[in-house]
Amino acid sequence: MNYAIIFRLLALIHLAIGFALTSSFLVGIAFPFDDGDTYAVRGLELGAGISFLLAIIFMVLGRKGKATIFHKEALAVIGLGWLLASTVGAIPYYFSVEDLSFASAFFESASGFTTTGASVFSDISNLPHALLFWRSLTQWIGGLGVVVFFVAILSFLGSGAKVLFSREYSGNTEDVFDGRMQTGALRIMLLYLILSLLCAVSYRLTGMGWFDSICHMFTTVSTGGFSTLTESMAGFNSPAAEWVSILFMTLCGMSFLLILRGVRREGVKTFFANLEFVSYLGILVAASSFIILILFASGIGESAHSIIRGAIFQVTSIMTTTGFATQNFAAWAYPAQITLLCLMIVGGCSGSTAGGVKVIRLVVGFRSILFHLERAFRPHVIRPMRVNKRTMSTSEIHEISTFLVLAFFVVVISCIVVSIFEPHLDPLSLFSAVLACLFNIGPGLGEVGPLENFGALEDYTKVYLGILMIMGRLEFYAILVLFAPSLWKRFS
Repeated sequence: MNYAIIFRLLALIHLAIGFALTSSFLVGIAFPFDDGDTYAVRGLELGAGISFLLAIIFMVLGRKGKATIFHKEALAVIGLGWLLASTVGAIPYYFSVEDLSFASAFFESASGFTTTGASVFSDISNLPHALLFWRSLTQWIGGLGVVVFFVAILSFLGSGAKVLFSREYSGNTEDVFDGRMQTGALRIMLLYLILSLLCAVSYRLTGMGWFDSICHMFTTVSTGGFSTLTESMAGFNSPAAEWVSILFMTLCGMSFLLILRGVRREGVKTFFANLEFVSYLGILVAASSFIILILFASGIGESAHSIIRGAIFQVTSIMTTTGFATQNFAAWAYPAQITLLCLMIVGGCSGSTAGGVKVIRLVVGFRSILFHLERAFRPHVIRPMRVNKRTMSTSEIHEISTFLVLAFFVVVISCIVVSIFEPHLDPLSLFSAVLACLFNIGPGLGEVGPLENFGALEDYTKVYLGILMIMGRLEFYAILVLFAPSLWKRFS
């Protein structure tokens, strides 16, 4: 293990977080002060100070040594980076909100950086502006990941940039582009910034103020779901804002690499030649149509436009793991709730800011099942699996199968653990709480539904769910390997 490069990268990550905290308390200073704003600014100042101090300590510890990074170091940086970022990010909440435990603050911070959107706060609207800005900014930073931002600008990593990028970014790094990894990461960052600008302006044109527009831009393009209002997007009572949100949630649930290829090369046909995109769009349309039919059959007494918009919004919000809410979908008919529960697992496309298992893994898993069914009665048939005109290797299929099995076991074990911690939770609330945190959704169903929050849970449950969010955001391995002693053997 090359500890020097780990410390140097952790130093840079905390330097970035320190600047983000600084920008947040400057926003707080710009607004009229009351006691809440004063405490929030002090909490953000303290958080920034600690983050800068950690950056200095890590930089001193890593000042000597080779700038060589392999998979072990990449996994350690990613796992430790997100755990430390979530811990430091909890400081402003802890010192700004009265009677808030550090476990609750950690839960809120982890929910921000992992773009989950689950919250312990029952009244969001009365939080200080500085804290609301920090909540939203953490999701924007977490959207592509702190490490991806640094890979784009760090030239000293050389070939190690690809290793670091591949452990943070859920897309296929072979598809980034020919040439340096930093160039590919910079293009993804540029697309992220362009989408952010367009989203903020679009929200402003719907009638939102600039503060709300920017905060909701942060949490839309990151598919995070934090809002500045307790009622989430429903609080604006703006159909135009909801359609804008649907558009950008859909875009950011797509593979950023696919969007770049479509824009730079072949145009629209690039998208419809991509199996994952076609499946993603098909699931969105099918699930929306099914829930629209259920809502019409339920006779909920709303206009046709409201029903259609509400169904499409919630399906898009849940499948892209954004977690915005305009409806109390926990009160919908059970078939609609179960559909949303399934969409929590599916998630968006690989290489997007969305969470979940990812569409391509489920497509490959389903195809693998069909192939094995055929081999049950035609054992000598060997049929290659092709995805987007490329034959998948046995190792790739095995890796996807392993991931799906691992996800299943983590869900089962987590449900058991949470049921021990929270014996009062009903099965639906418990199961959806685990899914909502592990797959970075935000709201669940039942007692953790869109009109509820996670504040009533025990502190140890919040810490466990916070770690579960980070594990899901990093797709398990970067957290699990931290507990493997062989990972920490000294670099030679």
